[in-house]
Amino acid sequence: MMSVRPPHHRRTARRFLAALAGATAGVLVVGLAAVPAQAAGRTDIRTDIRAGSHAGSHAAGRADARASARLGTVARTVGHARFEPGPCPRTADPAPPVERPRCGTLTVPENRSRPHGPRIKLGVEIVPAANGTPEPDPIVWLAGGPGDDAVSEIQLALNGGLNRNRDVIFMSQRGTYSADPQLTCPNIDRFNADALDLVFGAPSTGRLHVQATRACRDGLADRGVDLSAYNGTESAADYADLREALCIEQWNVFGISYGTDLALLYMRLRPEGIRSVGIDGVLPPSLAGGAVTWKATREGTDGLFKACADQPACNARYPDLKVTFDRLVGELEANPVRTTVSVPGRPGPVEVVLDGGVLVNWLVSATHLAAGVPRSLDELAHGNPQRIAEQWAGGKLSPQAVGRVSHGLAYGVFCREWTPYESQADITEGGRREFPSFPDSVLANAPLLPWLHADCEAWDVPPAPPSVRDVTVSDIPTLVLSGGFDAQTAPSSGPYAARTLSRSTEVTVPYVAHVVYADSACAQSITGSFFDTPTAPDTGCLAGLQPPVFEIAP
Repeated sequence: MMSVRPPHHRRTARRFLAALAGATAGVLVVGLAAVPAQAAGRTDIRTDIRAGSHAGSHAAGRADARASARLGTVARTVGHARFEPGPCPRTADPAPPVERPRCGTLTVPENRSRPHGPRIKLGVEIVPAANGTPEPDPIVWLAGGPGDDAVSEIQLALNGGLNRNRDVIFMSQRGTYSADPQLTCPNIDRFNADALDLVFGAPSTGRLHVQATRACRDGLADRGVDLSAYNGTESAADYADLREALCIEQWNVFGISYGTDLALLYMRLRPEGIRSVGIDGVLPPSLAGGAVTWKATREGTDGLFKACADQPACNARYPDLKVTFDRLVGELEANPVRTTVSVPGRPGPVEVVLDGGVLVNWLVSATHLAAGVPRSLDELAHGNPQRIAEQWAGGKLSPQAVGRVSHGLAYGVFCREWTPYESQADITEGGRREFPSFPDSVLANAPLLPWLHADCEAWDVPPAPPSVRDVTVSDIPTLVLSGGFDAQTAPSSGPYAARTLSRSTEVTVPYVAHVVYADSACAQSITGSFFDTPTAPDTGCLAGLQPPVFEIAP
């Protein structure tokens, strides 16, 4: 989740979890402390296309195109899952109308180990291909978070032309905004807003944070929710059931942010019927957790700092940004700055505390608006914290920061699939490797995942089997997209995932932060080309990309 608020169509993709500004579970992870060496002969970079024949090719298994047009119009039961046509799911925010959508719900067991137990409903919306003659293999969109709602990300997908010649299917992951039950817990979002005037890493703040998490948990448990059933393994099964219930022989998968974790899990557990997979802002399940977020922070911010250093005007006005940032984190942690800011929609001044932890989390989010980062850090270094404080407060106090994210799903993923496989000491040590000068009080809280282990103790769900952490090995054609400024899931996570995907195309889009599809026309073009020709997408647009022009203060 971010504390900086770009336009809504970008904002949606970037919410990698919980309450945007970072005092809640706010996922953005990945990038091992030691990424395995690249395979011999691989180019460094931008493009690594592994050869191979096109299994599940464009022509193979082609059904009558008219069948695609009928997706979502017929009720069907497959095993314990049932699709029912019906009204379109609600969205968290007003959205432009979609032409001729086909909608309904998928009903599945809440816990597949108890198939005759409680059942849940997942909202489904199918957006028709813009050209009116869709290819027979649609695309299914996997949202980020964990906890974001796919139906609320429709406009993001359409802005990039994803439905140019294919229907695109959006289904709410279990527990998200348009699902039933909805596990959003706005009390956590309100806590994040109320915590602006608290010291981020103070033990007293941590206790209040965990209290909010426990209140969410207790409220859901009192409603009879099986908290252990909201996780990636169940979600992967939901999508497999949806494909069969819609009578789709083959489809393509596109996941962003946490949706990449889910996509990699899905293609490992239920690969049947998957023609190709695109993953953007890569979070491999084998790496996911709190410890590795520090590597992501280092890589993404170093990329931004280098871009400034390579631009003569920026380097002359803001030299040694990396050193400045590291120094400011230590200084603010020792002596937090307290200030007041004005926030649109708020009647009076808002008090904000900036300490070392806040500065780290702000910068991870601010990579999405990279052009202003050097100026903001320089102003802070010279005693003016207003720009950073306004952005930090604006994210937490935005109406879009409340009631949108499914904390029930987020903690189900964190506490079953991530924290059982790392320790609190692992988080601190991961931070120390990347930022040796930072105080322990900063290193103890992974960026965008503060108090993670304490939260999971309060959440109290059993761990997933260790196999949930297995590396995904697959020959399904896969597009692996990363951003050079990605401080949330790390540019190096793409090559790491691609090592074991034998027919993958690995692309790093320079000068772009987390989820490149949201901000880069080049990434959108590559993605469209990939789904047309999964073993040979056109990546030529990479050659013409330019860094941002950084703001230079008078």
